[in-house]
Amino acid sequence: MSNSVRRHFLKESKIKRTLDDLHGKLNVDLEKLFGPKPRIELVKTEETEILIHNKTPFLARTGDDVFPTLLSQQILPLLRKITVDMGAVPHICNGADIMAPGIIRVDGEFSENAFVLIVDERHGKPLAIGQALLNSESMEKTKRGRVVKNLHYVGDGVWNLIRKILA
Repeated sequence: MSNSVRRHFLKESKIKRTLDDLHGKLNVDLEKLFGPKPRIELVKTEETEILIHNKTPFLARTGDDVFPTLLSQQILPLLRKITVDMGAVPHICNGADIMAPGIIRVDGEFSENAFVLIVDERHGKPLAIGQALLNSESMEKTKRGRVVKNLHYVGDGVWNLIRKILA
């Protein structure tokens, strides 16, 4: 992560485009979450952009990947959950994708490429945000292979940048 961090509030037109893009990925009415004219701050480094609303980082962008953050109280409850066994936790927290044998439960229906929240079996704590490589029905049936691409996890560069921002 770069040490150079720039911060500024987005213009209304940029906010609308960003929320429209997120609406397409999440299929959620974001005006209900953020209000009709939200003030959104952009925190930017060379590699990463974080969007903040009401002092809460809710969206991150690294390269071509745009995804909700693990601290987004507005968006996390809207994501479908995948519960993994405790043996998978250290691997996921080191950036590994989620493999079928580590999954204990798939909650809710979702399509391929949908954002999903990965939680541990013991406490239900959020570990990662992923992108489903299969739909929920196929994921429940499969017994091996990669099923979720790990986009953002506890301890990654985005997580550390957010901690720096909130400090």
